[in-house]
Amino acid sequence: MKSIEEQIRKAMEEGQFNNLKGKGKPLNLDDNPYADPDWNLAHHVIKSGGFTLPWIETRQEIETETEALQIALQRAWEWRQEALERKLPTDLVDTEWQRALSVFNARVEQLNKKIRSYNLEVPADQFQVFTLQADRIIERITHQS
Repeated sequence: MKSIEEQIRKAMEEGQFNNLKGKGKPLNLDDNPYADPDWNLAHHVIKSGGFTLPWIETRQEIETETEALQIALQRAWEWRQEALERKLPTDLVDTEWQRALSVFNARVEQLNKKIRSYNLEVPADQFQVFTLQADRIIERITHQS
């Protein structure tokens, strides 16, 4: 028996997908067949108006802030490594690294408060976000090089 991939490849080679309705047009993914029909109009109005639900905006903010935090710490670590290679005074390098860690930890604490608040707003558990574990992020960044 042929695998699904083989069957699909063979059908494509034979041109069986060439005359499908909507070929070459983008898929319409606006309608969610699993959504409550009573909410469809409300969701459509919100989306077409350029708006989204507040908790979705908050999640996007959390994801953006998390990425920015990690990038900032990565840059500080790279600076530390380069500074040590250039033989800058170790006490200066360590002071700057400790300052960067202090800023990082404070920002993680603020972001975790936002995450906890967000987790209380979401309509279902599957939308919740784990709080950040600063020690794990630091460990990952400092041990990847």
